[in-house]
Formats: sequence, structure tokens, C-alpha cells
Amino acid sequence: MEFRKAVETDTNDIMSIIMQAQAYFKKHGINQWQNNYPNVEIIRNDTNNKNGYVLLKGDNIVATAAISFDGEKTYDSIYEGQWISDNEYAVIHRIAVDNNYKGLSLSSQIIKNTEQICLSKGVYSIKVDTHEENLSMQKMLKKNKFQYCGIIYLENGSKRIAYEKILY
Repeated sequence: MEFRKAVETDTNDIMSIIMQAQAYFKKHGINQWQNNYPNVEIIRNDTNNKNGYVLLKGDNIVATAAISFDGEKTYDSIYEGQWISDNEYAVIHRIAVDNNYKGLSLSSQIIKNTEQICLSKGVYSIKVDTHEENLSMQKMLKKNKFQYCGIIYLENGSKRIAYEKILY
């Protein structure tokens, strides 16, 4: 499988995967990725800012994520815990896998690729947040050796649980 930066022509395929995830969350009563988030403008911004990534199986986009090294303002304050490190870090947002490819550990593949990108840049920390009801994401993070660190709040006040992994 190939992991590469997203390009403008990937937008429709990425949005298709995002909409599948939004429908899944809605069906399961998880109030994450609702109310037109993420939308096509956010995905285009990820691509234009060189933060959007896609995982391909052959010519098909099967998963997507946003990876940034620009810091995350909402991570400046953490509650009921603390970050493991204060070092430079990557943040992963908007991981989503095509419904036809769920159960193949593609999210873990995205994590592994992110780790390689981090190491190539001399960055040894990855931080992630997720909705407290998104149990599949939490399970995947624990499987990939992320440690629970505490609670963060998004700009809109929504509560998220935060994780960090230190790379050695």
C-alpha cells in the first residue's frame, strides 16, 4: 500500500470516506463529525497546507488522515492529566477508513506511516484526540501504544480525550 500526500483530485474520494464515517457516528449515536464537520473546505485546506494524506490500495483511496507539525492550540491546556512530553510533536486528525476496507488495520497503517514521517523529521512525539464515545479509535490508539493523557477541549467547547505516543 502507498501512503502519500493528498492532491486536489483526491478531494471527492476523501469526502466520500469522511461521509461514510459521519454516517457511522450518527447511526451509533456518537456526536463526533456531525454538523458539517469535516467538510470539503476543511479537506481542501488540509491538502493545500500539505497536511492531507491518503492510503491507497492499488489506485483506490482506502483511508485518509491529516498530519500536522504546526502544533495544536487546543492542546495547550490539558485537564485531569498531563502530556508525556513538552517536545515538538505531530498531531493526527481526521483518520477515516473506507467502509469496504474496515477491519484490515488500515488506521494502524496510517499510524506506522506517521511514525516514519516523524522520525525522518526528528520529531519523537505524536498527539491525538478523540471523542470519548469513539471506542474503536481508542482501541486502535491503545493497540498502537498511545498513552491516555487527559482531557482537552476543542475551540467550540467540545470535550475530547487526549493521547500521546513517544517514539524511540
